[in-house]
Amino acid sequence: MRAEKKYLIEEVSKHLQKSDYVFLTNFDKITVADVATLRSRLKPEKAEFHVVKNSSLRVAAKELELPDLDSMLTGPTAIIVGGRNPAGVAKIVRKFFDETKKLEGKGGVLSKKALKASELDVLATLPTLDVLRAQFLALLMTPATSAVRVLNAIPQSLVNVLQAKVRAGTN
Repeated sequence: MRAEKKYLIEEVSKHLQKSDYVFLTNFDKITVADVATLRSRLKPEKAEFHVVKNSSLRVAAKELELPDLDSMLTGPTAIIVGGRNPAGVAKIVRKFFDETKKLEGKGGVLSKKALKASELDVLATLPTLDVLRAQFLALLMTPATSAVRVLNAIPQSLVNVLQAKVRAGTN
């Protein structure tokens, strides 16, 4: 294998190892300014947008034992990787797709499972990681809050009875 090709495969492998997901897109209508905009939106999620060669991606994916991506590797391909919030990244990418009408999702991989483009759309509708954490915390707090209210009701009832007795005795 030529040194140049080996280098490209190693670079793609490094990108694929940055997260447990990779989203594949078709980028043939996108401008340099659009790429800069997308990259700036992905930055808070620590995600990255990279244009790759299909052949390099195919070899790197096989080396990393990712699912077969051959059906998605037609035409120009870019990958989106990085960060720990695939749903948040999918939301950003979906919003960018809707605004520009230039990128098209091809599919991807999440936790070593192949995803179709339609499944990426579903992922984009999920709440972000921060929202899920807040919902989970609220779920955990509900029983504790209810228990405190029940435990507080007994002494509160006793105090109410005693106050009523005091009031009744002063009349």
